[in-house]
Amino acid sequence: MSNRRHTTATARLKQDYMRIKHDPVPYVFAEPLPSNILQWHYVVKGPEKSLYEGGYYHGKLVFPADFPFKPPSIYMITPNGRFSVNKRLCLSISDFHPDTWNPAWGVATILTGLLSFMLEKSPTLGSIETSDYIKKQLAWQSAEFNLKDKTFCELFPDLAEEIEVELKKREEANNKSEQTKSGKSINLTINEIASNNGRILNGIITNLAFCAGLAVFAYMVKHVISCVLEEM
Repeated sequence: MSNRRHTTATARLKQDYMRIKHDPVPYVFAEPLPSNILQWHYVVKGPEKSLYEGGYYHGKLVFPADFPFKPPSIYMITPNGRFSVNKRLCLSISDFHPDTWNPAWGVATILTGLLSFMLEKSPTLGSIETSDYIKKQLAWQSAEFNLKDKTFCELFPDLAEEIEVELKKREEANNKSEQTKSGKSINLTINEIASNNGRILNGIITNLAFCAGLAVFAYMVKHVISCVLEEM
């Protein structure tokens, strides 16, 4: 009986895999482990104009041997600010609620539901509360975090390459920004030097003018005294 259930689950998951490849789900990628079709890994990309924009969120689905008659466990692996990591999530599409599970639902439905719930703020077992700022920071950091995960890189090589390109762009943009700041700093220093030199030059000219005035005044006094002595 157990082998029969496992065979049914395997057949159904193979069908789900073909459906996802033929008709991809927006923002969602999924791959089963080559060694165990009952464990799938997924990646959810943060949709545009959401708090998760730019983020790559890696997680896993663990299916029971009697799937599709029972729901899978759902885990999130990448820090995200919405769900706890490496803990079973309590969702209507997870094994926490077998009473609400529909055997017609497949991998695409599960991951679409997960993304929908992620974009909400409804609390549940396994969800966490963080600020919008934290969520945006974690979205930014998720790319580099996932590249350190061997399973992620092996199952999603195209996404790993996409992330590497993105990180390279960030590095180039950061270097350009630093160069711009450095250039502004140099220009500011040059301007300060020029300004200081200008003040020094003005001071020298003022002193020279004062000295010249004194010289003229002394010459005039000497001339007057000479004239007075001649008249005497």
